Amino acid sequence: MSRRSDLYSINGVLLLDKTAGMTSNAALQKVKRLLKARKAGHTGSLDPLASGLLPICLGEATKLSGFLLNTDKRYRVRVRLGVTTLTGDSEGEIVETCPVPPLDERVIEQALTRFRGEILQIPPMYSALKHQGRRLYDLARQGIEVEREARRVTISELKLVNFDSTSLDLDVACSKGTYIRTLAEDIGKSLGCGGHVEVLRRTGVGGLSVADAYTLSYMESLNADELLKLVLPMDRIVVDLPAVRLSEELGFYVRRGQAVLVPNAPLQGWVRLYAKPSVFMGVGEILDDGRVAPRRLVKVARDASRELIH
Repeated sequence: MSRRSDLYSINGVLLLDKTAGMTSNAALQKVKRLLKARKAGHTGSLDPLASGLLPICLGEATKLSGFLLNTDKRYRVRVRLGVTTLTGDSEGEIVETCPVPPLDERVIEQALTRFRGEILQIPPMYSALKHQGRRLYDLARQGIEVEREARRVTISELKLVNFDSTSLDLDVACSKGTYIRTLAEDIGKSLGCGGHVEVLRRTGVGGLSVADAYTLSYMESLNADELLKLVLPMDRIVVDLPAVRLSEELGFYVRRGQAVLVPNAPLQGWVRLYAKPSVFMGVGEILDDGRVAPRRLVKVARDASRELIH
């Protein structure tokens, strides 16, 4: 384990392409050790079964991790039809098998249409949600099933990529809180044969893409300076928010927690804040009176700086 004096203050976001078979926390700890970073956190767990994009926030960027937790996600999923499992994925015990009906694009499209837009989902028992203070997956492992309230989620895109006689490959863009395992099960039910997630890969989180991510094996081949070049600026976390650039005077007041009136600012919502000329300050929110109020400010001026902590 690194001593405190061996750790560095690094600020930014690193896009990890997590491999299947590893927990998100294990992946986070490996990245943290490779960079010798003092502070790091991921932005929403991926199941061990799943691969793909896992943004790692470093240093001051951890203040912005909630924006990635709450943003839309995109997945590529293979649904195995005709087999229902206890957990909704290929790691669970098989509980039922059914013959798969003849499939063609028309039949599949009719089934998928029901799941586009705003839908209701019943969270799976094998999830981290709590019931009376206990995780659902802990109850499920004891053979206990409790009633779960249906939740509204939005499937903004649901595209058929490929299919064969027993599986569907789908591209899914969805809101936070969507359970892809539940979606796979429900699609299987709508086809009359059940189903589960066989392969799952997260390809997007907000404005971030797995195309820009790096695997651990690649990172392990780099030296410290090369690793640091993989760290993106903190404002990439909130790249989807409109930018507001503040004069030196307005930046002074915002740094002290005061709301300010900025010419030509958006009329509502969250915004990225920059001090003159282009130093990222954090994020703010437009108030009802049109002023920009600071909400999550970061303390550093430089991204991906590597400063030894003494």
